[in-house]
Amino acid sequence: MAAKDKYSVLLPTYNERRNLPIITWLLNDTFTKNNLDWEIIIVDDASPDGTQDVARQLEKAYGSSHIKLRARAGKLGLGTAYVHGLQFATGNFVIIMDADFSHHPKFIADMIKVQKQGNYDIVTGTRYAGNGGVYGWDLKRKFVSRGANLFADTLLRPGVSDLTGSFRLYKKPVLQNVITSTESKGYTFQMEMMVRAKAMGYTVAEVPISFVDRLYGESKLSGSEIAEFAQGVFSLWLKV
Repeated sequence: MAAKDKYSVLLPTYNERRNLPIITWLLNDTFTKNNLDWEIIIVDDASPDGTQDVARQLEKAYGSSHIKLRARAGKLGLGTAYVHGLQFATGNFVIIMDADFSHHPKFIADMIKVQKQGNYDIVTGTRYAGNGGVYGWDLKRKFVSRGANLFADTLLRPGVSDLTGSFRLYKKPVLQNVITSTESKGYTFQMEMMVRAKAMGYTVAEVPISFVDRLYGESKLSGSEIAEFAQGVFSLWLKV
């Protein structure tokens, strides 16, 4: 009999004290309903708001086999958070997502189903295909995000409708491979991961998701990040 699949969720956090208990509850609910083996690895970047205290309480409530706090000493960026969390993942599949409810755990069941149907290396959530969508953003923010994706897609041609999305399911060895070749650490990290994965010949499927702007806390996208993104697209275009 084949070993049962296990899903490791990498959850980078910074000041997510209010969101963490709810997202954990929803993840537990999704995995339990679908009879799946799971763990959540919380990678906290020294949040000053008590996120780690909440994470430790969740470890007690759900058990250390399901919740693992793997904190870091400072705010070191999203890319390195995944690298850090990945070394503690014991699942054969890894899910990356945000802790702020922009990604609803209910879509994980669809992602897993699609992965199984085609044995895909990566399944990525898309806001820009099928019945996917974005809620809670003003027109300018939607325009910037859609424009960023079209700009990147035109230059890089990876054939994926949502390059900057960060809700993805990976086979663990695939993620390990792709992440070690990825150079950017900031906002362009997700995009580079996808472009490199496609360049390496990995198979990718998309699942439409509804993206909802964060429930609590501040959005983290600034003008300098948009500039960094554009610069990142160009440098990727030259490299890959």
